[in-house]
Amino acid sequence: MNIQIFGVKKCFDTKKAERYFKERKINYQFIDLTILGLSKGELQSVKVAVGLNNLVNSASKDFKKLNMDHILSTDGREELLLNNSSLYNTPIVRNGKQATVGYKPDIWASWVD
Repeated sequence: MNIQIFGVKKCFDTKKAERYFKERKINYQFIDLTILGLSKGELQSVKVAVGLNNLVNSASKDFKKLNMDHILSTDGREELLLNNSSLYNTPIVRNGKQATVGYKPDIWASWVD
């Protein structure tokens, strides 16, 4: 199992996700989205698993500031996500080609079985 947690240090759900894997002694890699965002390949992989709309935090300040609700094209939304990590819902937890957005311990438990 190769777990990656993409999140923000101040995010409560990201902290809970880290704690979930620590308590079960499952190694994971934490990627701080404020420092290093998702690569284009990572975004494509996660998008296939969860859908583009689930990745976007429509409540973020940058969502409104960038008028993202008016950008209908997938390419345009992806470009904004790649350049503005504050637009992601967090945490994004990846296990190979599988991924979740948000705190999803029930799904993560099925990865371990």
